[in-house]
Amino acid sequence: MKIYGKSSQESAEAFKTGKARVAVYGLGKMGLPLATIFADKGANVTGIDISPDVVAGINKGINHIKEEPGLDELVKKNASEGRLTATTDAISAAKQADVMIILVPTLIKDNKPDLSPVYSVAENISKGLKKGDIVVTECTMPPGSTEKLIPILEKSGLKAGNDFGLGHCPERTMTGTALRDIEGRYPKIVGAIDEKSRDALVGIYSVVNSKGVIPVSGIKAAELVKVFEGVYRDVNIGLANELERICRKLSVDYMEVQTAANTQPFCHLHVPGGVGGHCIPYYPYFVMDKDTILIQTARNVNDSMPEYIISLTVQGLKQAGKELASSNVLVLGIAFRGGVKETIKSTGLEVIAALKGKAGGVYAFDPLYSKEETEKFGVSYKKGFQEIDCIIIMADHREYMGYDWNEICREMRTPVMVDSRQTILPVKARDAGLIYFGVGFL
Repeated sequence: MKIYGKSSQESAEAFKTGKARVAVYGLGKMGLPLATIFADKGANVTGIDISPDVVAGINKGINHIKEEPGLDELVKKNASEGRLTATTDAISAAKQADVMIILVPTLIKDNKPDLSPVYSVAENISKGLKKGDIVVTECTMPPGSTEKLIPILEKSGLKAGNDFGLGHCPERTMTGTALRDIEGRYPKIVGAIDEKSRDALVGIYSVVNSKGVIPVSGIKAAELVKVFEGVYRDVNIGLANELERICRKLSVDYMEVQTAANTQPFCHLHVPGGVGGHCIPYYPYFVMDKDTILIQTARNVNDSMPEYIISLTVQGLKQAGKELASSNVLVLGIAFRGGVKETIKSTGLEVIAALKGKAGGVYAFDPLYSKEETEKFGVSYKKGFQEIDCIIIMADHREYMGYDWNEICREMRTPVMVDSRQTILPVKARDAGLIYFGVGFL
């Protein structure tokens, strides 16, 4: 059932009853949860992915995104009930669908966006696009990127805003909480080329998101909403990192100041630390130019965190009477954040790279990664603490919070800890006998 030009109520009904077919391009960490929730709300969904193994697994009800609690059950349920299928045939899927959603990775190469995966999907969609269809981008892109797809889509012989609809409805999710986020952690943003596209998309997403839908004036506005969310966090983390250094020079605990200052409703000081993942470190480059001095400065500050963490390591070892060059350092955490098996822009890996050639020995342990997986990153795997002179905590994994630090302190050759993620309270570390340096804590 074609929904372009339908009212919000009509499109919602078509979605819930499975009369409108939805194609989701990209079955990764964001795409598969979205496709599965669509199916669970009643839609008839086909997922498209370039991996035959991913497609075969989904058609058997097997989920390959293991970091998402609850996704195993949803994939199995909706695949078995026939609402969720998958294919590698992108053109055939477009021919059968009424709504095509693009949620493939947007990449950064040499600090410049690489949208080639998006363009490739648009080319395939154009070969199956029909009158009355709607094309939606959900992947985060620089403002204006969705409208740059119009010439590609119009190779179909159809006209955007006349024969087919176009919109941008940015994903607002995090790995590990995607199901919760999609269903109503935050309202859905909808920007469209025209009123007919907007009304239909508001109807669809209102079925999915319990927090509702926020329509904005156009596609560029919707693109900027998501980009600005990431830029806001990057800039404010950069500010926190600078303020933390000011506090350290003055021998004041930053976290104490932050907690007190944030009781004022107009103050929202962030927690300091490295910035990793496939979102926040990259989105600033989507809008950065010669006039965005503040954004560039924050990016530079955040990129300097690995060296700052190493400087704290040097101070801690010096207090213990050791030199970095003769010390064995164990980095706890190669994932970019706790509980997520992902190393894109991992500050932990950057610290490891910076330590090589400076430390006597560099080791790593992450509970989410096996010995073989860890050593693929060019670092020695070590689960124990014998002969270790300094521990650097780089990911706030829950497992670390349950460690017996008294026992670990006894195992270590030199009991120095640098905690970059506020994982262990200073008093707990020091009570265990550790020489403690922490980002945010004195």
